Amino acid sequence: MADSIEDDCFAIRQASRYVSHIYDKHLASVGLTTTQFSILGRLKRLGPLTASQLAEAMVMERTTMVRAIQPLHRDGLVTSTPSESDRRAHSIRLTELGAQKLASAVIPWQTAQEEFEQRFGTQRAASLRQELFALTRG
Repeated sequence: MADSIEDDCFAIRQASRYVSHIYDKHLASVGLTTTQFSILGRLKRLGPLTASQLAEAMVMERTTMVRAIQPLHRDGLVTSTPSESDRRAHSIRLTELGAQKLASAVIPWQTAQEEFEQRFGTQRAASLRQELFALTRG
């Protein structure tokens, strides 16, 4: 039933918006969104990636990733150069300024994490995280 209260997709999307609001509220102090923080963090952990590789790693559409990267590129937080393996693709990398911005966002991110875990429960949050990662790795 399309309007069923047991709609998993709606429940997950609603919860996602709620949780994103918590994180965005805290990250606003450093001028990042949750998606931008995640992109910068992924680039720091994995090194340079093409937009397709980054989109795959974050389970996003490539076009959505390209749009998300544009303000990071404009602000000098990431840079892109032609990929060595495929000249049609561009390798996106974290700049020094991007690494500094990411470092400045760690405390607000941790504060958001603590707020969520305080509201939801530390054990429940850990279990939820584990289940959600299992779903996207599967």
